[in-house]
Amino acid sequence: MPSRKVTMVTLVGTLATGTLAATALTGLAPTAAAADTTFTATADTYVSSQNPSTNYGSSQQLGVDNSPVKQMLLRFDVSGVTQQVTGAKLRIHVDDVSGAESSNGGTFRAMSTTTWSETSVTYNNRPSIDGATLGTLGSVARNTWYEVDVSSYVTGNGTFSIGVTSSSSNGADYDARETGATAPQLVIETGGTPTPTPSTSTTSTPPSGDPVLVGAGDIATSGSGDTATANLLDGISGTVFTTGDNAYPDGTASDFSNYYAPTWGRHKDRTRPAPGNHDYHTSGASAYYNYFGANAGPSGRGYYSYDLGNWHVVSLNSETSMAVGSAQEQWLRADLAASNKPCTVAYWHKPRWTSSSSHGPSTSTGPLVQALYDYDAEVILTGHNHQYERFAPQNPGGQLDTARGLRQFVAGMGGASLYGFGTIQPNSEARNNDTFGVLKLTLHANSYDWEFVPQAGKTYNDSGTGTCH
Repeated sequence: MPSRKVTMVTLVGTLATGTLAATALTGLAPTAAAADTTFTATADTYVSSQNPSTNYGSSQQLGVDNSPVKQMLLRFDVSGVTQQVTGAKLRIHVDDVSGAESSNGGTFRAMSTTTWSETSVTYNNRPSIDGATLGTLGSVARNTWYEVDVSSYVTGNGTFSIGVTSSSSNGADYDARETGATAPQLVIETGGTPTPTPSTSTTSTPPSGDPVLVGAGDIATSGSGDTATANLLDGISGTVFTTGDNAYPDGTASDFSNYYAPTWGRHKDRTRPAPGNHDYHTSGASAYYNYFGANAGPSGRGYYSYDLGNWHVVSLNSETSMAVGSAQEQWLRADLAASNKPCTVAYWHKPRWTSSSSHGPSTSTGPLVQALYDYDAEVILTGHNHQYERFAPQNPGGQLDTARGLRQFVAGMGGASLYGFGTIQPNSEARNNDTFGVLKLTLHANSYDWEFVPQAGKTYNDSGTGTCH
């Protein structure tokens, strides 16, 4: 794809406090340090509510407005980057025509969908602008370059979509890639010391290159809990996991359509789920597999694995046989044996250990726990009980094991009504049952950070660090 080496110019006029790393640039063309690489947009367009069936893919201008609604879509393909990415900047140029300037340059957000077509997307079929906020621009002037720091989203090779919206009726107009020299650009910085990215989020921003795994279980109902937790995901980039019972009450196609899709569904493209017993209220969990498709692994099986950075991630199925010698247990052992990653996290629905007053510990998961322990895994994530609980590292027998033990989290606070606690089990270190939230894991090369992120208006938190074995 198009790329070229360029040199840095001075940045001036950082925007007022409260904007996210948005900066105006001097000169007619943005430039970067000698080691940096610039990628031009591979697709860009805008959509308009005024002409909802019209495609503007060939337009030389990109509009963002709130009356009529105009949304801007940008896509970049990044490849050939061999060094650690220490920063990424989106650079866009305001058109040199009267009226292109604005008091509101727009809000820039990551998008989970990267497969939209520049030549066919319209307002009626537009993809969701559903990811974390990357930055905002205040006033923008004609014939001027502006910069937004997107380091939290662009951390290496891949395809990246960025959507831009505005809450103002004073719209801004930017140059599209059809203009050539003033096309939108993505500058990838490698080597050196990363520049911290300001953020208005209450959660920490991981160092560049460290993937994030975030999610919960027991999620989508007719209540508002899943709306609260989906709003948290809007501000957290990374891979989303679920620990089962994705759509209540019965995991039907209509349950997914009515409850899951409007909330957590906007993050479906970056979600790697696990099934729960309510998903299996529908025969064979067929609606679950149909809804998530390839992201749920082989249809009907319910267990699969993938890698994130230095971590091997395994999604398992507590609703089918987990016995020693079962297909799942044998697959898990073979999968762990084949992995060359130094750290491992696994997740499924029913917890091996729990202090809940509702569902007790699931001893049937024992063979999975034993296999993970035998292969020196670090973390287990579960749901089933609608609450949050963290256990100290334990061996498969439930004894404290700080050397090789598995740390289990019960992360069943995704949206379904919360449960109470009963007898507190040994090695239970943290508990909460009055706050919906998500569990965020930042996966470092040889360690991990965990953080309970609470719903808006709540203050419960739990965080810490663990090391790989």
